[in-house]
Amino acid sequence: MPFFYKKSYLSNEQRTPWLPIIIGLSLAAIVSTSAIAYVKSTSKAKSPIPPSIIIDRVFVDKSDRVLKLMSDGKAIRSYRIALGGNPTGHKQQEGDQRTPVGVYTLEYKNENSIAHRSIHISYPNAADRAYAKKLGVNAGGNIMIHGQMNGFGYLGWLNQRRDWTDGCIAVTNDEMDEIMATVILGTPIEIVE
Repeated sequence: MPFFYKKSYLSNEQRTPWLPIIIGLSLAAIVSTSAIAYVKSTSKAKSPIPPSIIIDRVFVDKSDRVLKLMSDGKAIRSYRIALGGNPTGHKQQEGDQRTPVGVYTLEYKNENSIAHRSIHISYPNAADRAYAKKLGVNAGGNIMIHGQMNGFGYLGWLNQRRDWTDGCIAVTNDEMDEIMATVILGTPIEIVE
């Protein structure tokens, strides 16, 4: 009888569960490699944006998952973003988990947000409300640029790799701190597909 057909004389308690161990070690290697790569990419000492630079526009590209702070047509800073669970297309109604597309205004800052700080986007505008009324639905609102959910900032490196908001634009907490410090209210935000 070939050796691989030999009956094992070990009891179930004595056998080593190799498959779960191998899977666990593989997952640990993947997670730690991703975490190290993320820390390296974010630990490059970014110099603060000088106060002399005025951010005159925020640009969001949904398909590239990027938010850029713009000054005189130049990108001053770029951030990886997470969107809603159904990101493609323009927001049409409350609960559709889409981020609106178009030009809006950054209206107010919220230091007591359910996420780490936030800036409100002026969605819905008159056209959005009219379209929602035509459809017979609520246009929704409370679309923000925000950090990670309170208490989960340490997961920013992982959360930013997937779409998890209800239609908002999410960045890491450190990035949100920088955005809050440099963007003034009334700044236009352009969101494209």
